[in-house]
Amino acid sequence: AGIGKCVALDLARGGARTILACRNRERGGGAVEEIRAATGNPGGVLRLLDTSSLASVGGFAQAVLREEKRLDVLVNNAGVTGLPLGGTPEGLEKTFATNWGGPFLLTNLLLG
Repeated sequence: AGIGKCVALDLARGGARTILACRNRERGGGAVEEIRAATGNPGGVLRLLDTSSLASVGGFAQAVLREEKRLDVLVNNAGVTGLPLGGTPEGLEKTFATNWGGPFLLTNLLLG
């Protein structure tokens, strides 16, 4: 939803293969189908990713590096606000992990 969906839509309109990294399979799948229908570009795929989980980030990065020939653009726009104070299984504060820690780790892992 929001900025991420708009960016993916614009990239797909330009012919790009897009990977939508989403926490929710149903919402993410709906976004992929909507982008395919709006652009006629069948190249959009859904991959599950929870940036608050370092394990999820690591698994996602490994899959992208294994499955994709190249990665030209990475848009980190996952974010949450207003969450009650809480932690992740790795011991990080959840808002920090989602908004900064996970995207930072993802970027570094995808650099190879």
